[in-house]
Amino acid sequence: MPKRVLLGLLLACGLAAPALAQEPKTGGVINAVIQPEPPGLMLAQVQNGPTQMVSGNIFEGLLRYSPKLEPLPELAESWSVSEDAKTYTFKLKKGVTWHDGKPFTAADVLFSMEMLKQTHARARTNLAQVDKIETPDDYTVVFTLKQPFGPFLGIFEVGSMPIVPKHLYEGTDWKTNPYNNAPVGTGPFMFKEWQKGSFIRLVKNPNYHEKGKPYLDEIYWQIIPDAAARSVAYETGKVDVLPGGSVENFDVPRLSKLKDTCVTGAGWEFFSPLAWLWLNNRQGPLADKRVRQAVMYAIDRDFAKDVIWNGLGKVATGPSASTIKYYTDDVKKYPYDPAKAKALLKEAGYKGEKIRLLPLAYGETWQRWGEAVKQNLMDVGMNIETIATDVAGGNQKIGDWDYDIAFTYLYQYGDPALGVGRNYISSNIAKGQVFNNVEGYSNPEIDKLFADGAVATPDSKRKELYEKAQKILVEDVPVAWMLELQFPTIMRCKVKNLITTGIGVNDGFKDAWLDK
Repeated sequence: MPKRVLLGLLLACGLAAPALAQEPKTGGVINAVIQPEPPGLMLAQVQNGPTQMVSGNIFEGLLRYSPKLEPLPELAESWSVSEDAKTYTFKLKKGVTWHDGKPFTAADVLFSMEMLKQTHARARTNLAQVDKIETPDDYTVVFTLKQPFGPFLGIFEVGSMPIVPKHLYEGTDWKTNPYNNAPVGTGPFMFKEWQKGSFIRLVKNPNYHEKGKPYLDEIYWQIIPDAAARSVAYETGKVDVLPGGSVENFDVPRLSKLKDTCVTGAGWEFFSPLAWLWLNNRQGPLADKRVRQAVMYAIDRDFAKDVIWNGLGKVATGPSASTIKYYTDDVKKYPYDPAKAKALLKEAGYKGEKIRLLPLAYGETWQRWGEAVKQNLMDVGMNIETIATDVAGGNQKIGDWDYDIAFTYLYQYGDPALGVGRNYISSNIAKGQVFNNVEGYSNPEIDKLFADGAVATPDSKRKELYEKAQKILVEDVPVAWMLELQFPTIMRCKVKNLITTGIGVNDGFKDAWLDK
């Protein structure tokens, strides 16, 4: 959708201007689409987008973030930073209980940090800056850093650093713990049931630590595999909320014009989603940089943006989205140039070896994109075999490095130290995990640039280091960057206050209410 059309929809719905404050009403049920069905709900172990969207309302982090990415209280009610910027002291909120009634304390935070180092690729990278974590009392947590780390206050969002219950996980096999399928958090909603292939039901936490919240009684996350059926479900009133990405892009303009429908592009400020193709750098044709560069020249990304994504995107120039700090477009360019791609393949000695392409099982738009990319690559002489899987199967293949090319999109988290470097530093090559350096790219210079960039001062020095890293990466093409994605949320206008933070729907239901 062209930006001016989306802006017009926002203005028509009154979402682009401050609304008159209304007194929230309590009660009611919201039905929202979740697409695709999450592979799991244990947020410390599964970081897929659908998992974050559902479980971000079950679990909590120490902090939330405003649309301007300013830190806000959550499980931590206050925090302070030492003069040397190496010690961060968090005062935890008292009176918080887990959904099973047990008290939340600093011991849960300490345990969560140790778990996340092993189960959560992004958290492991962020916590590498920490020298020690201490809990002088039940409601104080002190992080001492090895050196100043400017983005540190940005790592505590629920999807990046979920706090899990020590009493239910300590001494167990985390991967097979039964609470992975019936998660227990501190959040505004409690897990009630999951009818696979049908719905996930969350119910109000009556003992939630923010008085009067949540306002809603229940949330039903409706699982509707067919894209057309999801649109029909909204049209017929079965669902109230279509989170960004839950309907096909070509349906967005039509659904946005329906009566009593509001649309917003807000709620993605923390994420800045960037789509790319994982390229397995370890073996086969894609181990050769020239073949990876050929992939970039072979793919018509403008076609993908304009036709497949209906204008809801921007062609990516490299590893950083244009919306995050220290982005530069002063890098090598890869326009659509099949002739150049063929020349590079010839130079690399490519002989028609089979290359496996793993699409993303997120619906028709992604399926069409997979078909378009396959055709682009075959047009320049590459022998492409599509491997079809569901979401969980795709995660497993990528985590096991059992692929040649695979679709994905990842979040950027506002700063390259938080959401970019993790995919390219060699210390983040760990088999069995999905959102780290699964391409197997290893370059000591890049490792040093990201390590130095994370802690450099002043900001001008960080900018210099990250711009150099972008130039090197775009030359090496460890992955094939496709598009910066846009995901408008469509909802009934009676749904109020759903998008209030930089992660939108992912933690928005505690503030949401129905104007019945």
